[in-house]
Amino acid sequence: MRENKKSIVILIAEDDPDDRMLIKEALEEARLANPLQFVVDGVELMDYLYRQNQYADLKGQPLPGLILLDLNMPRKNGIEALQEIKANGSFKQIPIIVFTTSKAEEDIIRTYNLGVNSFISKPVSFEEFLDVVRTLTKYWFEIVELPH
Repeated sequence: MRENKKSIVILIAEDDPDDRMLIKEALEEARLANPLQFVVDGVELMDYLYRQNQYADLKGQPLPGLILLDLNMPRKNGIEALQEIKANGSFKQIPIIVFTTSKAEEDIIRTYNLGVNSFISKPVSFEEFLDVVRTLTKYWFEIVELPH
């Protein structure tokens, strides 16, 4: 498996258990060995970043190097979490890829205006899903230089 030389954590905010499984399988198929962390909504995402509540034991550990963000989540949706992340000086440099079922133009425009790095609509079939994840992996872990 290919592992990013910095071995950054990929934080995945996804409420759907089937999509979490698909993402995990696709990243494994793409031979990416970076550690993955899953959160199920925007509240958990922010707790993870702030190292509070169930994530308090992560204090002192590096922040994730990349966030995959679903928009349609309970409690705090992806847009709300994105606004909070980009408003915080400690988090705003973390690259964020919106990975969602939405294809709505207003979601695309709004997330880019808020500072998202990429907007990807989830493909329906596993093969297409795998192709997208392979491309995403190649781009973000072989081509792009990520901040430490």
